[in-house]
Amino acid sequence: MASVDRSAIVFGASGGIGGAFEAVLKDEGAFAEVRGFARSRTGADHVDLLDEGSIAAAAQRIGEGSPPSLVIVATGLLHEGGQGPEKALRDLDPAWLAKVFAVNAIGPALVAKYVLPLLPRGERTVFAVLSARVGSISDNRLGGWHGYRASKAALNMLVRNLAIEERRRNDRGIVVSLHPGTVDTELSRPYRGNVQPGRLFDPERAALQLLDVIEELKPADSGKLFDYEKTEIPF
Repeated sequence: MASVDRSAIVFGASGGIGGAFEAVLKDEGAFAEVRGFARSRTGADHVDLLDEGSIAAAAQRIGEGSPPSLVIVATGLLHEGGQGPEKALRDLDPAWLAKVFAVNAIGPALVAKYVLPLLPRGERTVFAVLSARVGSISDNRLGGWHGYRASKAALNMLVRNLAIEERRRNDRGIVVSLHPGTVDTELSRPYRGNVQPGRLFDPERAALQLLDVIEELKPADSGKLFDYEKTEIPF
């Protein structure tokens, strides 16, 4: 899907996986431009998913460069400070729930609102968001992690909706959710005690695995959730 006259865009490029995506795509040299945006960056590369205006401004800057054929939203919130995923109903906190939904579901949807229209029509394009297996309702057997699970489930539904709408604009466009597995980043660090040997991926490997999945995607895959082995995870 790479093209020397197209660009690749990574949102969340200061995170472990997002930074790896940006580095790998630059190393491959298959795009005219690879650009990363993140909340922690300043100036033209700053984007805060909690600030719609910053997303709109980033989209305007993207529109001034090479048209994007690959957009990856590699953002996510599982824990912050002393707040983490809920273990039981008694742990629910409305402010935390609102923030988790804002980052994990609403933010990526707003990125799509402003960036999907910039993708060229009539050619294969990919808009991919990082989701999680725990966001699958049908795969949920353990419960808990209410806000994270629910926000990722909401993200998956938004991806399905976006895929249907994007197909009307570009029948070769692909909008997809991706599960990277457990990656050695700050997001997973407190919660990976039961990870099986060989299933904790460094960020570069995780990025490479997902880029391989992206390379194999077909328009018929749009609106679905896939893991790092391109196994479809039912919603």
